[in-house]
Amino acid sequence: MDGPYIRVEENGDVQPLAAEITTVGRGQGADIRLSDPSVSQLHAELVRRGPYIYVVDLGLSRNGTRVNGRPIARRVLEEGDVVSFGAARCKIGGLPREEINPEVELRRGAAPELTRRELDVLTSLCRPALSDEAFVSPATARGIAEDLVVTEAAVKQHLLRLYQKFRVPEGPNRRTRLANEVVALGLVRPMPVPDRERKAS
Repeated sequence: MDGPYIRVEENGDVQPLAAEITTVGRGQGADIRLSDPSVSQLHAELVRRGPYIYVVDLGLSRNGTRVNGRPIARRVLEEGDVVSFGAARCKIGGLPREEINPEVELRRGAAPELTRRELDVLTSLCRPALSDEAFVSPATARGIAEDLVVTEAAVKQHLLRLYQKFRVPEGPNRRTRLANEVVALGLVRPMPVPDRERKAS
């Protein structure tokens, strides 16, 4: 097979990685569907840049993503790497054999300048995924608006600016990608769920 591909260990299926972004998960909408119960509905993305591939854990699974047994947030893949999505193992092939330092996780050099309100929006966006509660996705625009006591329209304007600042392309899972980027850069830390939410639950 020409170009990069991924082989699913469980059934031997081989999927070419021709698209710019290939989603991996247990859900109906995932490009590569894995049936293992440890895999999230939307677990990770395989991103193609020319002949190279990097894997991005979407941060929504308690079981995480590993490359050759090591937990990762984002990492450039090399020929023969074994990527584990939860307990489901897959092998990467068809990559150019070059000296890529596999220890280097892809990170943008520096975080963009953020206003206080933009940081509030990002904190609210990421809080569900970072809390100990059983949330599986970042907060919605409506949820952020209620949290910050502002209008939903104002939150959407902030999100649009944040997508531009963090260079998150248009497409599905945009909020998830933004949240993942923010967490990977260490801009938002896990925080306890407020008492009022504990009492309400």
